[in-house]
Amino acid sequence: VQLQASGGGLVQTGASLNLSCMISGRTFSSSATGWFRRPPGKEREFVAAISWSDDSPYYANSVKGRFTISGNNAKNTVFLQMDSLEPEDTALYYCADGPKVGVAWDEYDYWGQGTLVTVSS
Repeated sequence: VQLQASGGGLVQTGASLNLSCMISGRTFSSSATGWFRRPPGKEREFVAAISWSDDSPYYANSVKGRFTISGNNAKNTVFLQMDSLEPEDTALYYCADGPKVGVAWDEYDYWGQGTLVTVSS
């Protein structure tokens, strides 16, 4: 399974970005795709995830109401629409694939390389 994240960039506070994660080689054991981020100097943290069984979204409290996760019908691309961005959202964003939705990074088996999001104040 390979994942390719893209869409990061430098934006100002209040702006929007739409991240994409292209997934190839998914297997029947892959039932969820999640987004994580690593802010500068901090640990990796859960952002959002989608369950492929019913397209249910899950969000961290810090992004609920501002970020939207979605997937395409072919289940090979996951999007993270990020609105009302704040400087605290600055991080390297990763997408990951796993057998079920989880908020811990070690619940996911496959990871993309990350895309950098920088929000200036």
